[in-house]
Amino acid sequence: MTDPMAGWPTDDTAAPAATLTDVAVEADGMPAERDLRTALTAVMDPEIGINIVDLGLVYGIDKADGKVTVTMTLTSMGCPLTELIHQQCTLVLTRLPGVEEVDVDFTFTPPWSTDMISDEARDELRAMGFSV
Repeated sequence: MTDPMAGWPTDDTAAPAATLTDVAVEADGMPAERDLRTALTAVMDPEIGINIVDLGLVYGIDKADGKVTVTMTLTSMGCPLTELIHQQCTLVLTRLPGVEEVDVDFTFTPPWSTDMISDEARDELRAMGFSV
């Protein structure tokens, strides 16, 4: 498996240094959904410090005609950092070939729960002292 962070900056910024041209594109000229999801692992929940994919916040990714729509939730309603997460998703995904526009659709249906966290993220949270 390739390193999903290859080509990304080594500092704490979420955006890649330049377009990631080595990401394969499908017949539609855009990366596969799995590659879009992998790119989103660079977006961290600013309060928890775990990426939005492993937290289970990303419910779906749709793509068509250069536009990617990310359907996701937040750990709580009224999150003051919604715009930051939206901006980071846009910065990350528009660095991929064929992605010209990004829309992030926030939903609270179904509501997020700790059951949605990946095993790896769960282990990381437990190491930080969280009971999950």
